[in-house]
Amino acid sequence: MVILITGGAGFIGSNLIHYWLEKHPDDTLVNFDALTYAGNPANLAGVESNSNYHFFHGDLRKKEQLDEVFERYSIDAVIHLAAESHVDRSINDPSPFIETNINGTFHLLEVARKHWQDDLKSHRFVHVSTDEVYGSLGKDGIFTEETPFAPNSPYSSSKASSDHLVRAWHHTFGMDILVTHCSNNYGPFQFPEKLIPLMIRNCIHQDPLPVYGDGLQIRDWLYVEDHCEALDFVFHKGESGETYNIGGLNEWENLSMVRHLCEVMDSELGNSPEKSCLNLIRHIRDRPGHDRRYAIDASKICKQLGWKPRHQIREGLEKTLRWYLDHQDWVEQVTSGAYRDYYRKHYGTD
Repeated sequence: MVILITGGAGFIGSNLIHYWLEKHPDDTLVNFDALTYAGNPANLAGVESNSNYHFFHGDLRKKEQLDEVFERYSIDAVIHLAAESHVDRSINDPSPFIETNINGTFHLLEVARKHWQDDLKSHRFVHVSTDEVYGSLGKDGIFTEETPFAPNSPYSSSKASSDHLVRAWHHTFGMDILVTHCSNNYGPFQFPEKLIPLMIRNCIHQDPLPVYGDGLQIRDWLYVEDHCEALDFVFHKGESGETYNIGGLNEWENLSMVRHLCEVMDSELGNSPEKSCLNLIRHIRDRPGHDRRYAIDASKICKQLGWKPRHQIREGLEKTLRWYLDHQDWVEQVTSGAYRDYYRKHYGTD
C-alpha cells in the first residue's frame, strides 16, 4: 500500500521510515514534511535512492498541499507524526503549536476524508500522540487509556485537542482511526534540544549540563526503535477507534539519567575525575507548569496486540550514545545558527 507519513524527516518519523522500508519492502512511503528546524533530510540519506520512498515538501497548515500529495500518490493510509513537540518552545510562543498541531491535524483529517469518502473503512489513519496529554502524576499511579486528559502546557494542550479531533472524525464520519500515546522517546536522530542528546553533546564539548529545578521529575523512557515496532503493531493489528498507550517500562528521574550519562561519557571520553562531566551539572530555574511524573501503563498493547519493548534503558542508552559519538558531523550540522540563539535564551548559557 501507499502510506503517507507526516513529519518523516523528524526524529521519530525518520526512524519509522528506516524501520518500515526494511520491515515492509513492498509498501510505498510518502514523507510529507515542512523541514522546520527539527526536520532534517540528512536523517534519510540512506533511503533517498529507494524506489519505494518519496519526499514531498509540504506544510500541514496549507490544505492545498495535502490535497496535492493525496492526488499525486493515491494515498491508502496515514501515519500522522508531524507536530511541534518541544514544551519549552511552546511556552515561548504557543502559536505554531496551535497552527500545526490543531489546525494542521484538522486539514489532514478533512483531506483524507475527502479522498477516501467512497470507502472510508478501508483506509487507516494512525494518529501519534503523547502521554503528556494526561497531565502529571504523583508518586503513585499510572496512565491508562482511560485516564482523563489534563494537559498542563501549550504543547500538550494542542496535542490533546488534536486527539479529540481524530476521535470525533472516527465517531462522526466513520473513519478508520487509531490513536497512540507514547512516553519519552530517545535514540538516533533526536534534535539536541531534548534531554538525552543535549546532555551528550554538552558532555563532549565540556559545556554546562542544565537541569530544571531539583531534577527529580520522573519520565518513562522508550527507545525509538521499540516505538516504531509498536506503531507497526497498531497499524496492522489495532482495532479501529481504539487508543493504545506505548511505554518503555523504564521510569527514571531526570537527574539520575543525567548522572548516568555523565558516568558513561566519562568512560567513553577517558575523562579524569577533575574533568568529570558530573562537574558540569547546573540546576537552573524550573520551567512553568513542569509536570512532575509520567508513567505509562502499556498492558493493553502488550496483551491485545502482542507487542512489548525490547530495550531496557541501559542497553538503549548505550546504543544512543554510540550513535551520537559516531555522528558528530550530524550533531554539528543541526546545532548551528538559530539553535545557538535558542539555547542561550532558554538555558542562559552558550
